[in-house]
Amino acid sequence: MRPLNYRTMTMATLFFALSVSSIFSQPKFPVPIVGDESGFVSIFDGSSLNGWEGDPVYWRVENGAIVGEVTPETILKRNSFLIWRGGTTGDFELKLEYKVSEQGNSGINYRSFEVDETPFALKGYQCDIDGKGQWSGQNYEERGRTFLALRGQFTQVEANGKPVEIGSVGNKDELFGFIKKEDWNECHLIVRGNNLVHLINRQVMSIVVDNDAANRKNEGLLGVQVHVGPPMKIEFRNIRIKKF
Repeated sequence: MRPLNYRTMTMATLFFALSVSSIFSQPKFPVPIVGDESGFVSIFDGSSLNGWEGDPVYWRVENGAIVGEVTPETILKRNSFLIWRGGTTGDFELKLEYKVSEQGNSGINYRSFEVDETPFALKGYQCDIDGKGQWSGQNYEERGRTFLALRGQFTQVEANGKPVEIGSVGNKDELFGFIKKEDWNECHLIVRGNNLVHLINRQVMSIVVDNDAANRKNEGLLGVQVHVGPPMKIEFRNIRIKKF
């Protein structure tokens, strides 16, 4: 691009040129708003599981964080959830920090429902979390339509329940580069109507527009998961929600 010669331009042309120049000089990613916590309320007191319910074999509080842990002596036969009993999730935003072990597999369920006769089991939308980076950030429907959007995908779920990729929010592997291994990461969910957005460390990981009116859910429970498989550990802290 040649340098702009502002002296030879009309006012209208100058205005357009300055606008284009401004666009090209902007950073690749938007600058985050520091302390953007208006309307958020804490739903974890940092010292107890008050307001939450789950199997005490797998869930405890330690060092200001909710800890979900599966040991060699407590291997799971099915996924188990710690369920928030302080309300439901409809249109909302959720912010929290998580840290997962390398072998860990977990998730944050929302707009979910308890499974009859199966204690601490949830069915519904999930923001996936795992230590190896295969699934983190994707939208997976637990006990339902399964994969709604992989990391990097912008999908639309059709009336037949099948997701169709209509865009991209980035390369799956490059997006995983924003996630810190075995360290604290910030997860941010933005859920309004049938639009479901998952962010990790301020990067959009997946977007779903759910047009499957017969199967989508507009409201339901919030919970966090320990997953079947090898021994694992997941930690959550600074859990805040904003409802609309």
